Amino acid sequence: MSPRLTARRLSALLLSGVLGQGFGNIYRFRVVVEHRRLPGLDRALRVVQLSDLHYGAFIGVKTVRRWVQATLKARPDLIVITGDFLDSHFGEHSDRELLAELARLSAPLGIYAVYGNHDWNSLLTSVRRDGFAHRLAEIGITVINNLGVQLRDDLYLCGVDDWWFGEQDTRAMLANHRSGAVVLLSHNPDYLPYVPPEVTLTLSGHTHGGQVKLPFLGAMKQASVHGTQFLEGWVETAPGDEIQDQLTVQPHSGTERRICGYVTHGLGVTGLPLRLDCPAELTVFEFTP
Repeated sequence: MSPRLTARRLSALLLSGVLGQGFGNIYRFRVVVEHRRLPGLDRALRVVQLSDLHYGAFIGVKTVRRWVQATLKARPDLIVITGDFLDSHFGEHSDRELLAELARLSAPLGIYAVYGNHDWNSLLTSVRRDGFAHRLAEIGITVINNLGVQLRDDLYLCGVDDWWFGEQDTRAMLANHRSGAVVLLSHNPDYLPYVPPEVTLTLSGHTHGGQVKLPFLGAMKQASVHGTQFLEGWVETAPGDEIQDQLTVQPHSGTERRICGYVTHGLGVTGLPLRLDCPAELTVFEFTP
């Protein structure tokens, strides 16, 4: 056997092994527990974040069932879903089984969600988007695109519509805020520089953490215009000029206000049925005052 042929076979075996591992990983997920002090809280709060379900081509009902079981096992006070319920162009198909599984979710403070770009791609008209939101409401999931709700005296939850296709109405989302920490749901972390100063923490998804990370090359899916800055985990950024002008209390000299967010890897996949060196995750937040 020639050295060139041997090298090709080894390369083919290596590639097939990598692809096999990447394919298998789309049905595995980890539960990530994050501990964080949240200014404005008076008492502890446990939140579970699900994101990027992408129900459709590669993700089916059995996978969603496992995510739901893990969420219930965590016994959260609040459940949030940061967009992309459906994979692109799934809107013509039946979502009955997906909704049947999500109907099993429950939490004392409720279940709230916003839309992502793939939801817009699947639910192409306002009638269909409103209809899906209505069906979610029937199973106990409230869509809060550009809306907010005072859940406790020390906790306000709000959401914005998708950064790519929707509109962000900050006045509307903060209209009902009375007191306490403000947690914002924004599918796309690229909204972070535009988050209003009243917001304590923003929870996002969208990037899949890169979905596929290759040695020396890094993440293959960089859905943020900011590259790896907003790719995964805890992130901070300075506000844009238009937000800086809204600050009622300016930072001390030599410092600047920082906007805090968390970007989860999400649970599903899109484009290719692969995850490599970037596990799907369900995030449990243990917030303390």
